[in-house]
Formats: sequence, structure tokens, C-alpha cells
Amino acid sequence: MDSTKVTTSESVSKKKGKTKKLKQKIKPDEAPVQEMEQAEIEVTENKSESGACFPPTFSVSEIKNKQRRHAMFLKLKEEKRKAPPKEVPKTIENQRIYDETTVNPEDEEVAFDEGTDEFSAYFNRLTNPKVLITTSDRPRGRTVRFCEQLATMIPHAHVYYRRGLALKRVIPQCISRGFTYLMVINEDRKVPNGLVLCHLPDGPTAHFKVSSVRLRKEMKRRGKDPTEHVPEVILNNFTTRLGHSIGRMFAALFPHDPQFVGRQVATFHNQRDFIFFRFHRYIFKNEKKVGIQELGPRFTLKLRSLQKGTFDSKFGEYEWVHKVFLNF
Repeated sequence: MDSTKVTTSESVSKKKGKTKKLKQKIKPDEAPVQEMEQAEIEVTENKSESGACFPPTFSVSEIKNKQRRHAMFLKLKEEKRKAPPKEVPKTIENQRIYDETTVNPEDEEVAFDEGTDEFSAYFNRLTNPKVLITTSDRPRGRTVRFCEQLATMIPHAHVYYRRGLALKRVIPQCISRGFTYLMVINEDRKVPNGLVLCHLPDGPTAHFKVSSVRLRKEMKRRGKDPTEHVPEVILNNFTTRLGHSIGRMFAALFPHDPQFVGRQVATFHNQRDFIFFRFHRYIFKNEKKVGIQELGPRFTLKLRSLQKGTFDSKFGEYEWVHKVFLNF
């Protein structure tokens, strides 16, 4: 029994000695390892320059050589630090189909239409705007306050109560008294929901849906009430043929020469066929920074129809009508 134990222990010790010698023989020198690492780095750099460098399909922990594993780990860490170029986000505006009715303001045909349309007298400085603002029958308090705030914002605007008169009887009286615009605010469930804007004396007449109305008291961090100075007018994105005529209609609401002393701006911003209205006061803090303060009111318009001539619900000729497509 003792002899067998000695022989087995001797055989185990001999096997361990052989494995140590084999490991010493298999272990490579430092110089070839560095050459292999440099070769791998050059290959990966060439791949990255050509754009064909893909993430490895194996894990870094599978590399048994410590130096190569550490070098590969550092290389992958540097690649993660290099952020990829940011992709342009997809929005409704940049994914929108180009509208073929977009016009160039410098086009000869557009210039001819501007010289012969209903607003040419205003832009030739032959007339001064004068606006009459009225409401539907029996207006509520919110609608009345909305009309009064519109009158403080639009110069030469006057508010009159309807008193049950039809618009066909109101329009001749407005023309005889020198008004250039008739603005009618409609309401539903005590909330303003519609606006009829009629240019006098020859039209056109636009019907808008009104939404998101916020009066001055409902706005946070609003400024003081607007002054009597004539504001500046900004029209954004009225680029189509229809938008061009609607933009000229809004521009003719205000006098020709703004008074820059008041520092007040009325903005009509068209986006996705919604017209957002804002009224601001600005101040120059320095040569590069400008501070703005909203005065109110604010609201959103959506064009429903554009009619030739003055308001006529029965026999009027419509240039454009909003079509609703139903998906069944």
C-alpha cells in the first residue's frame, strides 16, 4: 500500500512539472504581442476610415491575453465616447408635402394681382383703416371683453352692439360712415368660437374658427395694457396664393406707418394652416439681447371659407372652402 502511494504521488509531481514546462514554452515574448496589437489597431483604423467598422461579435472578456484585452477595452471605450452625428428629427413641417400653390412675391403675375386687388387702395396709401367690431345677438361677458380688448389693440377700432340687426343692413351703414372693415365675433356656450372679417366696400369676406382664446387677466406675467401707439405687424409663413391674400387682409387692419416709440408688435404666425396671434411689447437690453413681454389677448384662427364681395350667406360666390375628409 505504501509503495503505490509513493508511485502515484511521484507521477502527479512529474505531470505538474511537465505542465509548467509546457506553459513556459507556450508563453510568447513581449515583442510579437506588441506587433500583433499594432497590426490589429491599424486594421481597425483602416476599417473606421472606410466606414466598414462594425462592433465585434465576441466579448472582450474572451481574450485571454491581458495586454490585448486591455488594449481592446480602451479602444472600444474611445469609440463609445465619439458620439454619432445627430439625426434631423422628423416633424410635421419637414415631412409635409410641398404645396404647389406657393408663390414668389417678386413674380410679375403676383405683382399684377396685388396692384388690382381689393387691398390695392390701402397699400397705395389712398385709404386709412377704420374697423367696426360687433358681436352676435345677446353676447355674454367674455365675448364683450374680448371685443373691447381687440379694440384697444387695433387702432381706429370701434365697438358697437348688434341689437338684432342683420349683417346685410349693417354693411351699408358701415360703408356710409367710412369704415373699411367689419369684424363680427360669434360665440357658442358663452365662449367666442367664430370670426367674420369683411373688407369694405368690395370684399372679400373671410370666416375663421376661433379657439384658445385667453384674455389679459387669464395670462401670467403679462405686461401693462397696450398704449395708443400704432403697432408693428409681422406676418409669418403666408407663402401660398391663398395665404398671400389672407396676409394682405390682416395687414390692411393696421395703419401704414407704425410708431416705433410704443415698441408694440402684432404677430400673425401661420403654421399647419392655423394662424396664431400674439401681441407683445419689446425692449432692447443691449446690442444683442431683446426682452419681450406679452400684452394679450391671444387666440388661434382657422380659415373656414373665403368669399368674394361682402357677406352674403345665400348667393355669395366662394373662392375657397375648407373641405373635411372623413375616413370610414
